[in-house]
Amino acid sequence: MRTRLVRTWRGVRHLAPTAATGFASLLLLPVLLLTVAVALVAPGRRLAVAPALRAFADRERVRIDVPVPVADDTSLRDPVLRRDLRWYAVHAVLGTFAGLVGFILPAAALNALLVPAYWWLVPADDPVTSPYPVTSWALAATMPLVAVGYTALAMLVVPPLARWYRSLTGRLLAVPADVRLAERVAELTASRAAALEAHGAELRRIERDLHDGTQNKLVAVAMHLGIVERALRRDPAGALPMVLRAQDATSDALAGLRDVVRSIYPPVLAERGLDGAVAGLIARCPVPCALTTIGPRRAPAAVESAAYFVVAEALTNIAKHSGATQASVVLTRADTLTIEVHDNGHGGADENLGTGLSGIARRVAAFDGSTTVTSPPGGPTLLRVELPCGT
Repeated sequence: MRTRLVRTWRGVRHLAPTAATGFASLLLLPVLLLTVAVALVAPGRRLAVAPALRAFADRERVRIDVPVPVADDTSLRDPVLRRDLRWYAVHAVLGTFAGLVGFILPAAALNALLVPAYWWLVPADDPVTSPYPVTSWALAATMPLVAVGYTALAMLVVPPLARWYRSLTGRLLAVPADVRLAERVAELTASRAAALEAHGAELRRIERDLHDGTQNKLVAVAMHLGIVERALRRDPAGALPMVLRAQDATSDALAGLRDVVRSIYPPVLAERGLDGAVAGLIARCPVPCALTTIGPRRAPAAVESAAYFVVAEALTNIAKHSGATQASVVLTRADTLTIEVHDNGHGGADENLGTGLSGIARRVAAFDGSTTVTSPPGGPTLLRVELPCGT
C-alpha cells in the first residue's frame, strides 16, 4: 500500500504541472497556429516564436530527462523545431486532459475527506455536492468512504497515466539519431578546434617563456663567462667575484628553465597527486582559501594537468581581480572531474575582459568539457568546470 501511495504521489507531482502548462498551451495554441501560418508564407520560413517554443520544450525535456538538443535554427525546415511544434499541439490537448485527471482525482479525495468539517457552513439551498448533496450529518459521515473510493481510483489511474504521458512526451521530444549524430559531430569539430587552439597557445607560451626568459638568462651567463675569461687573462686574482656572478647567473637560468618545465607538466602532480598539487596552489594564494575533495579516484594525467592549471588560473584571477576575502575550491571525482572555485568578491567576471576565463574555457573545451561562470554584479562568483575522465 505504501508503494502504491508513493507511486500515486509521484504521478500527481508529474501531472499537476502538466495540467497547468497544458492549459496555458491550449490558450496560446491559436496564436502559435497563426504564427506558423505566417512563417509558411514568409521568406526563409522563420518562426517568430521559435526561441520561446524551444525554451518551453527544452524545459520539458529537462523535466523528463530527455537530452536537450544544441540547435538555434528558427526555420520550419529544422527537424527539432518541427518536433517541438508537434509536441506543443499534443501537449495542449492531451497534456491538459491527462494533467486534469491526475490532479482532480486526488483533489476530490481530499475534498471528500474534509466535507464533514465544513458542510454545515454552506447555505442550505446550495449544499456541498461531492458526489451527492450533503445535507445532514449522516450523509457527511459517509464522505470518508467516498474519499477512500476516490483514493483507490487515483491509485489505479494516476500512476499508469503519468507513465504513459511521460513516455509519449519523451518520444515526441527525443531528437532523432541522425540529428544527435550531426550535433555530436559539430561538438567534436568544435572540441578539436579548441584543442588545436589550446595546443597552439601552449606552444606559443612555452616559446615566449624560453625566448624572453631562459634564453636571455643564458645569454647573460655567456656574457659573464666572457668577462671572466678576459679577467683571467688580465688579472687572475681579481676574477673570483666575476666567477661568482657567472655562477649566480647560471643558477638563475636553471631556475627559469625548471619553471618552464613545471609549466608543461608540474612534477608535484606526479609526486603528490592533484589534491596535493592544488593544496600547494592554495597555500600560495594571498586570499584565504579552503580545499574540499570528494571521491578517491584518480583522473588521467592529462586531465589532472588541465585541472591543475584551471585552479591555478582561477586563483590568480581571484587574487588580481575579485577583491575577495574568502575563496574555496571543491574537487569532485567520478566519471567526470568537477572543479568548483567560489569567491565572495565583487563579481562581474567576464571572459571578454582579459581575466583568463577565455583561456580556461579553451583548455577545458580541448577535453570536451564544459565551463560555467556565475558572477552577478556584487558577487559572489562561482566557476564550475567539468572534465570527462574518459572511463
